[in-house]
Amino acid sequence: MVLNLVWIGFILIGFVVALIRLAQGDVAIFTKVLTALFDTAKIGFDISLGLVGIMSLWLGIMKIGEQAGMIQLFARAMNPLFRRLFPDIPPGHPAGGSIVMNFSANMLGLDNAATPMGLKAMRELQDINPDKAVASNPMIMFLVLNTAGITLIPTSVIAMRQSIAVEQGLQGFNAADIFLPTLIGTFISFTAGLMAVAWVQRIRLWQWPIVALFAAFGVLMTGLYLALSGLPPKPMADMIGLIGSLVIFGVIVLFVAAGAWRRINVYEAFVDGAKEGFGVAVTIIPYLIAILAAISVFRSTGCMDFVIAGIGLAVGALGLNTDFVPALPVGLMKSLSGSGARGLMIDVMKTYGVDSFQGKLAAIIQGSTETTFYVLAVYFGSVNIKQTRYALACGLLADLVGLVGAIFVAYAFYHA
Repeated sequence: MVLNLVWIGFILIGFVVALIRLAQGDVAIFTKVLTALFDTAKIGFDISLGLVGIMSLWLGIMKIGEQAGMIQLFARAMNPLFRRLFPDIPPGHPAGGSIVMNFSANMLGLDNAATPMGLKAMRELQDINPDKAVASNPMIMFLVLNTAGITLIPTSVIAMRQSIAVEQGLQGFNAADIFLPTLIGTFISFTAGLMAVAWVQRIRLWQWPIVALFAAFGVLMTGLYLALSGLPPKPMADMIGLIGSLVIFGVIVLFVAAGAWRRINVYEAFVDGAKEGFGVAVTIIPYLIAILAAISVFRSTGCMDFVIAGIGLAVGALGLNTDFVPALPVGLMKSLSGSGARGLMIDVMKTYGVDSFQGKLAAIIQGSTETTFYVLAVYFGSVNIKQTRYALACGLLADLVGLVGAIFVAYAFYHA
């Protein structure tokens, strides 16, 4: 219901704004909107089609892990925590292991691995969902924590900053200097999402497994920072890539080895799981194109520009510092479109400089927030959920708190 209202709102508001711009003499506005709309539909299809291979690979690997008992082992290991956060998931259910692996891939910035794992988790959560058209409590908790965008290592953002720094002729530039601020920003977003859903679902957070999670997260952030912060950009990027590759390939080897030890037919198990990849990828096409189309209309008509300009005027009228405003579109767009936000981030870096306050803030926002509408549309669409309940509200709240937190963190670290 909420996504329906948002979709209608984006289309109708975009149409009204386009009419106003036409009345002001912009005769090309509707051509621009239609071109962007058709391009977006193609992009949505290409994204879904591109998922087929990745989905087939990871669903095949997950099938091996499931038959080898490794998914159940992951679930049992996390049971003390999940029993508190996901009380409606039966102990030892495979959904627990899939959720753990999805979170692990997200933390390492491995989006290609995280998406199929997340879709697998959603399908398993749907199996225990009493009402197949309505999002269950575990689904909402999982989705909101996903949209909170917990990321330990913003690999892609660091790589893009380094590339732009080379273009701008910066010598000895440390593209990874946003590492700690991004960790803090993503932790703020994650905490906000968890608290919002826990409040609605009446989950008590002051329990030892949850406290232990926060403590472990803090220790891990500190350890990673101390271990990596002193490295030059290229060695740091190499080390980050090594960590991510070792973790993911290590899981694959572990599953295959466990399957061989348990004497299952690993090859056939992989093929059985991989067959499901095409069906899942095809299922999400209409949902993905629908949400991307609405976002395209809202953006191409200039509505996003009006929102940013209004925020800038309001902040200036209050006598507050407005240096953050040029980077704000990245945060607002990130909730709508990951690729759109990435393009805006690059634009900010090239306009103001990759080493400027605005450039650093744009990178922190990109690395510490997630694409809420995309995640909700794809994940819920993959299991045909019609009523998302309060998932969107909690996801957007986490994004908003994360955005504000990223701005404050950037001011604390970089602003004179």
